Parts: sequence; structure tokens; C-alpha cells
Amino acid sequence: MGLMNKQVFRLGFSLLAAFCLALGILVPPAAALTDDQKLVSEVWRIVNRSYLDESFNHQNWAAVRQQTLSKPLQNHQAAYEAIQRMLKSLDDPFTRFLDPEQYRSLQVNTSGELTGVGLQIALNPQTGKLEVIAPIAGSPADKAGIQPRDRILKIEGMSTENLTLDEAAARMRGPIGSLVTLLIDREAEGEIEIRVVRSRIALNPVVAELRSSAQGTPIGYLRLSQFNANASMELAQAISSLEKKGAAAYILDLRNNPGGLLQSGIEIARQWLDSGTIVYTVNRQGIQGSFEASGLALTADPLVILVNQGTASASEILAGALQDNGRAQLVGETTFGKGLIQSLFELSDGSGLAVTIAKYETPNHHDINKLGIKPDKVITQEAITRDQIATEADGQYQAAVELLIKNSVVVGAK
Repeated sequence: MGLMNKQVFRLGFSLLAAFCLALGILVPPAAALTDDQKLVSEVWRIVNRSYLDESFNHQNWAAVRQQTLSKPLQNHQAAYEAIQRMLKSLDDPFTRFLDPEQYRSLQVNTSGELTGVGLQIALNPQTGKLEVIAPIAGSPADKAGIQPRDRILKIEGMSTENLTLDEAAARMRGPIGSLVTLLIDREAEGEIEIRVVRSRIALNPVVAELRSSAQGTPIGYLRLSQFNANASMELAQAISSLEKKGAAAYILDLRNNPGGLLQSGIEIARQWLDSGTIVYTVNRQGIQGSFEASGLALTADPLVILVNQGTASASEILAGALQDNGRAQLVGETTFGKGLIQSLFELSDGSGLAVTIAKYETPNHHDINKLGIKPDKVITQEAITRDQIATEADGQYQAAVELLIKNSVVVGAK
């Protein structure tokens, strides 16, 4: 997001002031604002020009600013609290204020909510509850048995009801080797207390193996755990290696992949597509842009993608792109439904602001947010251990293999 030209901004502000005065709303002149009020005004301006919903949750956004600035702000903390109240009125858990420490922490980590226990977390947009998107494969949370869609009720005995996403993540961080106790609520099982030992999280995004079906068909099995900066290059190398070994079909496992970098998802989609749109981004003006295939697919072999409730964000973009273009069939459960794009802004005092600026749509203009993507073949699955993934005990994996064979899309080895 580029910075607004100062001259244009001054003109825009003067027009806004004139408009507000005409309505009888008094806007304090910029020079009269304290530093704390200026910070509030800075946040209001960024949201005003870039937030996805131009109705600002069906409220008069100029009046929200006026109301917030009409009360005295004694210090920075009071300003921070006023900003949080202002943003809460948007009813969007992903548009949020980060104090300087939280902002620095977010910058260190590409996937903001990755914590010392290895959990990707989100506030459910419909319920406002703190929810697990997915545990990172091999992390302490994964080994402790935490599952996608688990609701986190308490962290070390403290209720998460009024915690922001960043406050919850901060409470789960801690020294390596220390314990954190989580009270979770799981569908059909009720409340469960789980103790997790904090650890350094090793992220190895790609697992690749050549498998053979019962009919002897060589199948390339690829599991992608997240879309970090190395994922695209590592997956390309894995596909190339499997092609040389004679893979005649592929299974791409995106289960419990919580997403990551948008660009990484687009690059990986291009590895499977010769042509077609990968994703549309839509801002408040409508279609903002699209990303297209580049004609450099690494293989034309048949592909089935495994998805579940922990498949989110960039994973949904990849799955939706390949499903809509007829390049792959999806097997598993409806995906998480995180289809909003946030941009991060640094504020004048070193704090930060994450603002929802756009949403994703699949090539067929399917809105991912809150809805997710429905697989071509829905297969629900009981919980399995990490060692049982992609084995006979893995019903979704077996269904993917059967689909490749049944559709007669594979004709032996190359």
C-alpha cells in the first residue's frame, strides 16, 4: 500500500472538514490535536481510505472519529484503548491495533499468529471465539493432540473471552521447556484440559514420497504444511524429482495447512497450471486485480488435493484455483473459510495497524470468506495420529487414491 500524496491528502482533509462543518459536526483543526489525538486520527484516516467495507459496518465513520476525539486522552494507553474501541465497532476481528511490542513481534514472524506451542489461531468471524486454524505439523501442540476448530476457552486459567488475537498469542509464548495449560472446547467431546511444553518450531514445509497404488500405479505424494518463503522452491524441486522417478499421478495434501504468504500460493498454483486465472482480489471498488498462470506448469499428470477444516487462506486459494480450472479434484472436508487480505501499516509512534483491505475470490468468483471450499468428494475422518497420515488408516488419502484409479485418469506408468 503506497503512502498518500501529502498535497492530495491536505485537499481531501479540507474537503472532509468542509463537508462535516456543513453537517454541523465540529472537527478539531489538526494543529489543535494532541499527539495522542493525532494517533487516533491517523488510524481513522488509514481505515477511512483502505478498509474493505465502505459502509464501515453500516455506521457513520466520520461520526465515530468525532465521538472518539471528543473525550480527553490522558496518555498513550488511553489512546490505544480508544483506538481499539473505534476498531471494534467495525466487527472485523482481522482489523486490529498492535502496540509497539506486538507490532515488532508480528514483523519477526511472517505468519503473525505462530506461537511457541506451534498453533495457528484466529478469532472466528461469526462467533468471535478464539479458535485453532491448525497446529503446525510436528509442533508441541500437534503432539499434544490439539485439532483444527478446537475453541480455546482458557490459557493458564485466564478466560480468552475478552482477549485480542495478539494478547492470546502472547500468553501462549514463553521460554522453551516451560508448560502452558489450555482449556479447549471440542465439538462432540466438550471441554478438555491440555498441557503443552513450549518449544522452538521447526518448519519443514514439504514432504515428498513416491507411492504405488494396489494396481501398481506410481503416485507422487506431496504434503505441504505452510506457505512460507521456501515452499514454492522446495515443492518445485520435489515435483521435478518425482517426475524423474516416473510418477504418473499426484496427491497434494493441504490438510491442516493454515496458509502463509499469498505470493507463495500463487507461485505453487503456477506449477500445476498452464493457463487460467488463479485468484481475484476484490476491494471496496470491486475487482482490484487478478493473478494468472504463466504457462510453465511442471506436470500435466492427474492431481487430487486433500483438504480439511484446517486448510485455510493461501491453501484455499491454491485449492480453489486448481478446482475451478478443472486441474484437480478435491477430497476431504469443507475448508476453513479465511478469505480476507490484510495490509500492515506502521504508525507514527512505532505501533501498528492491520486492516482488511480486500478479499479473495476463486476463478469462478466463489467468495471463500466464512464459506470455505467444498470438496468434489466429501469424506469426513476420525482423528488419526501423525504416523497414520497417508497410510491405510487415513480414509481421506485412500479415497484420493481410489478417485485417481476409478476415474481411469491414470494409464499405468509413463
